Amino acid sequence: MDVYLPIANLSVNGLVIVALGGLTGILSGLFGVGGGFLTTPLLIFYGIPPTVAAASATTQVTGASVSGMLAHRKRNGVDEKIGWVMVAGGTIGALIGAVLFRFFQSLGQIDVMINVLYVVMLGTIGTLMGREALQTIGAIKAGEKPRAMKRRHHPLVAALPYRWRFYRSGLYISPIAPLLLGVAVGILTMLMGVGGGFILIPAMLYILGMSATVVVGTSLFQILFVTMVTTMTHALTTKAVDIVLAGLLLLGSAAGAQVGSKIALKAKPEILRLVLAAIVLAVALRMAFGLGFQPNEIFTVAPL
Repeated sequence: MDVYLPIANLSVNGLVIVALGGLTGILSGLFGVGGGFLTTPLLIFYGIPPTVAAASATTQVTGASVSGMLAHRKRNGVDEKIGWVMVAGGTIGALIGAVLFRFFQSLGQIDVMINVLYVVMLGTIGTLMGREALQTIGAIKAGEKPRAMKRRHHPLVAALPYRWRFYRSGLYISPIAPLLLGVAVGILTMLMGVGGGFILIPAMLYILGMSATVVVGTSLFQILFVTMVTTMTHALTTKAVDIVLAGLLLLGSAAGAQVGSKIALKAKPEILRLVLAAIVLAVALRMAFGLGFQPNEIFTVAPL
């Protein structure tokens, strides 16, 4: 079933795009991540221009975050106060990211920049996640109980001035820390088309020291609003959001998330983390391979 993508300016098999959305939806349901960090590389592998893939993937992440955030909110698992601080930071970061996006686009290097960012981010995250999963599996096999990390904010966070009380998170810290975290995630969201949950959740736990009961819900709260801002910014500045592509991805991810959540109930979490780490590293290696080898066609003709 061929479908024309007006912004990407090419025809694709609609069923393949729905299947890609379904795959990232399954991963989202399995591992509790938005899936944006895999959606964009998979679209690039399929032949979608990196700029369009990154801009359109944020729309899928927005849709995937709505139901999760509302479910956590019903269970009182969202700290809206710290969430709004991070949303403010994310909005600032998205605007900074838009300037960077246009700058690299003007140099003709935005596609390379997106690929390099993915190789670095996915390679680092996949390595850390895989090491942690292997250590946990080794401890379980040895009959040892894995040591849980203590919840404590970073010393640099404690040194920041103007402290606020965030009662749901159990914190008394400066709002500057979550604001800066939001800025960093906003920039990555704009440049890479990711929700940033794979960075945001560990940072909220081990840098801000937030309670684990509100981390996922608050992360989804921030991701929801920041990806909305990012999508609007892309639509107004880069004009790279392909609504047809985003709609097909949403259709697949909505169904895939339900399948993934059912599988997750029966699987061991340490095995799931190891599988996710392997997938992330495989994608990083594939993108690094693409950066290092000359394509078959080194010239392209684009309309003025």
